[in-house]
Amino acid sequence: MDEIHYQKLGRMYLKAPINAEIFDSTTVTIGEGTAEIGLTLSPIYHHALGAMHGSVYFKLLDDAAFFAVNSLVTDVFVLTTSFNIHLLRPQAAGQIHAVGKVRFASKNLWKAESTLYNEAGKELAFGTGDFAKSKVALSEEIGYK
Repeated sequence: MDEIHYQKLGRMYLKAPINAEIFDSTTVTIGEGTAEIGLTLSPIYHHALGAMHGSVYFKLLDDAAFFAVNSLVTDVFVLTTSFNIHLLRPQAAGQIHAVGKVRFASKNLWKAESTLYNEAGKELAFGTGDFAKSKVALSEEIGYK
């Protein structure tokens, strides 16, 4: 386990412009091959019918799976090469959290899954994705500090 690496990834995540500006109530916890992303819902994340927009489901599921993978890659930023989601139920308010974990790892390819839950523990959605190494080093320039 590399707690310093996990903490740097967490800070990088929280300081990313989209999280600092739009998803400002986001939380992140990263461990070996796992990640959990939390969010307090508000109407800013709703579609016209008053529930969470599908793009928010996607973002949280992808982020959790992505950081689960990047927890195992200590030299470069990984990239999502594909990601599929399955929406199960709507959610409009409260605390939600996505839990990601790595399912498969090889030299150049990782497969991860994530599940999104509401505060009562009900599953809202799940996703699976493929991830690969980029050529971008984990460095202070990209917020890894």
